[in-house]
This record gives sequence, structure tokens and C-alpha cells, in this order.
Amino acid sequence: MNRTAFWFVILGFAALLLFVADMCVGDSSVSWKHLADFLRGTGTDGIAQDIILSIRLPRTVLAVLIGMALPVSGLQMQTVFRNPLADPYLLGVSSGASLGVALFVLGVPLLRLSLSPFWHSVGVVGAAWSGALLVLFCIIAVSRYVRNIFGILILGVMLGYIVGAVIQILQYLSSAEQLKLFFLWSMGTMSGVTAGQLMIMIPLLTVGLLLAVFSVKAMNLLLLGEDYAQTMGLDVRRSRTLIFLSVAMLAGTVTAFCGPIGFLGLAVPHVARMLYGNADHRVLFPGAALLGIVVFLACDVAAKFFLLPINCVTALLGVPVIVWIIWKNMCYR
Repeated sequence: MNRTAFWFVILGFAALLLFVADMCVGDSSVSWKHLADFLRGTGTDGIAQDIILSIRLPRTVLAVLIGMALPVSGLQMQTVFRNPLADPYLLGVSSGASLGVALFVLGVPLLRLSLSPFWHSVGVVGAAWSGALLVLFCIIAVSRYVRNIFGILILGVMLGYIVGAVIQILQYLSSAEQLKLFFLWSMGTMSGVTAGQLMIMIPLLTVGLLLAVFSVKAMNLLLLGEDYAQTMGLDVRRSRTLIFLSVAMLAGTVTAFCGPIGFLGLAVPHVARMLYGNADHRVLFPGAALLGIVVFLACDVAAKFFLLPINCVTALLGVPVIVWIIWKNMCYR
């Protein structure tokens, strides 16, 4: 068995074990026996069945989707920008989503408007997606005319600063209650995602992943530089647009429904390269997705066990990887 196949088998087995563990861990006790009875369709404990079907299963499936989406989008960003510290939110997609949520959560009360919990939830998701799409369209429009990829990178960073300033103004004008709601969203959470919202996320993330698969050949060429890719017949601007759209679909959807979840898209692609010892995106795309599932399921189990926000756990795991990347680049150049 070669190195790639070995790690696919190991990570696949780990993902299966963590999927089961994530289904069992939570506020209410669900034993392995209850889960096995549920899978066989022979369960007699109605409360355990309801917990598994309405709470645990949707959240675990959501964790799998996030575990695939963010590392794949992070891998695309690192390849396109040829920057080891690039992540899914570098283009300002997360900042745009945060601005949309801030305008809704902090701005609506300033207009003396009141909404029911249902419409408030719908409004948060819609505002986040609107903000993410607005930034995406700006980036795509600029990328059609800007040849230098680092110019697009700088534009994304500047958009992030502008958005941050607007959000701070809204926070200054808002009440403590609205600030708390926005703060809780910004910490990242999967608890508020319902089964109905999950049914909306699945097709959106599937489209984003399919766009990533279609861009594999372009990514392998871009890995060697845009000039080389162009001499090989690649339409660089069209490929950029496809990749940016994929990143926005993946990172934007996750951010809209779950808030910004950091470090996963930044750290996992580097660990995948180290494990597989391969730069071919035909290996790295599924490899990073599988590793992301394992890592995020483990983070979710830890977050539920220690009663911590998911962003705290991903940061504790991701920061050492980032420090290692910086140290490696500084010491070996």
C-alpha cells in the first residue's frame, strides 16, 4: 500500500469513529447502544431517537460539510495566491458576510423594527449571504481587469478594513442586547442551524465543491505560476473567476449559517500536504476534504465535551500549525 492510499484508509476509519462519537457526545446522554438501535431501526427509547434524529444527526452532518468546505476553499486560495498563509476569508468574503449580519442585527433595531424569531433567523442568513455576494461580485469585476493576483489580494484586505470600520460604527451605536447577539454569531456556532437550513446548505456546498473539482487541472497549472499556466493554454481570468466563485460558495455559505469559523481552511491544507507528500490537487482536494472532516469532527466533540465555542477549539489546533509554517519559512530560506 502506497503512502496516499495508507492515509486515505487511516483518515477514513478515523472519520467514521469520530462521526459516531460526535453523535453520542452532547448535553443529553446518548449511548452507543441507542445509536446502534437507531441505525438498525430497532430502538425503543423514544427520547433518545428524537435527540439523535432532530439534534445530533443534523449537527454531525453539518460538521462533515464544514470539514470539507473550508479546507478545500483554503487549498484553492493558497494555490491561487501562492501564499502559505492565505485562507478562505482572504478575499473579504467573511468580512462581507459579517457586514451583512451587522447591518441586520445592529441596524434593524436602530430603525425601531421588531421581527419574530423565525424572520430574525432568516434575515441573519440572508444578510450574510448578501454581504458575501456583494464582495464576491466586486472581486470578480476587478479580477477581469487586474492581471496581478497580488493586486486582488490587497483589494480583499482593504475591503476587510473598510468593513471592519463600518461594523465598529454600528457597534458603537447599538444596545448591549444587540451587541451580544452579533458577538455570539461572530464566535461561530452550529447550534442554531435547523434541519431545514441544512437542506439549503447541502446543495449550495455541493455546487461549491463541484466547482472546485472542475478547477483541479487549472489549480495544478497555477501552482507553477500564472505565466506558465497561460503558455499552456489556460484562460487565467476565467479560471480565477471559477475558483473565486467556488470559494465564495463554500466559505460564504458556512459563514452565513454558522458564523466565521477560523483556522480550519488555513491549517488543514498544510497538514494534508505533509501527510500525503504530494502537490497534485487530484490527491490534495479529496485528501484535504477527508482530513478536514476528521479535524472538525474532533473539534466538535471537544467543543461539546468542554462546553466551548467551536472557534476556540479550532484556534487552539490551528495556531500551532501556523506558527510552524512561519518558523519553517524563516529558518529554511
